[in-house]
Amino acid sequence: MKNIIIAQRNKDLNVLQLGTDFVAGEGIYRVITKCKAGYMVTSDIKASSAIQAFRRYKAKAIQSIAFIMESGYPITVFARSGKKIWASECFLSEVEVGDINQDLYNTALYNQGQYVAVNAKSWASKAYVMNEEVVK
Repeated sequence: MKNIIIAQRNKDLNVLQLGTDFVAGEGIYRVITKCKAGYMVTSDIKASSAIQAFRRYKAKAIQSIAFIMESGYPITVFARSGKKIWASECFLSEVEVGDINQDLYNTALYNQGQYVAVNAKSWASKAYVMNEEVVK
């Protein structure tokens, strides 16, 4: 896992400390979304990573994503409540600028200063890990 970079501290962005060797990889994820009627819906899906589980749903509707351990215990890797975000390092290391700009621009994840700090040049650039400088 790459080291995440947070350029400016934001009280509404909380990084979940799940241990140095925890990686939410391929497995079962529990996604809780809010439907148009306003009630919560829980889905258990198989995905290769937390960001893949995230991309299967409308970002505005997602309330939380949890990785289900082999023991059956869920570990939260992403959660939101209004503008506040709780995210694990493994989630932040994979999230791209496009994921944020598309539907999460009004949350704590959106920060133009953050994009500049990690050399993000397009929507495909990573938002919280250093992007390689392209030399021409």
